[in-house]
Amino acid sequence: MGKFEIKKDKAGEFRFNLKAGNGQVILSSEGYKAKPSCMNGIESVRTNSQSDERFERKQTATGHKFNLKSTNGQVIGTSEIYTTVSAMENGIASVAKNAPDASIDDQS
Repeated sequence: MGKFEIKKDKAGEFRFNLKAGNGQVILSSEGYKAKPSCMNGIESVRTNSQSDERFERKQTATGHKFNLKSTNGQVIGTSEIYTTVSAMENGIASVAKNAPDASIDDQS
């Protein structure tokens, strides 16, 4: 089972990582100035991860990655860089599978 880990970064902003059951980070947020905003971001991931059209697939100079976007088009999470398209698609499937029921581990 997946989990969201919330941490406070060096700049004092709150960030979350969604981790798969094996502990691998499958989605990372941008920084939030307030914890309630970070929590809203987690809820947005839970909802938006269930719609494939919310995943923006991108090719980079070194591979492939995806962004998860909310209904207003704002990026709420970004993946790591994958070497192949199929690995990226597996990452998307993992986010869709793990996000809805993931627990929250607040380490901030």
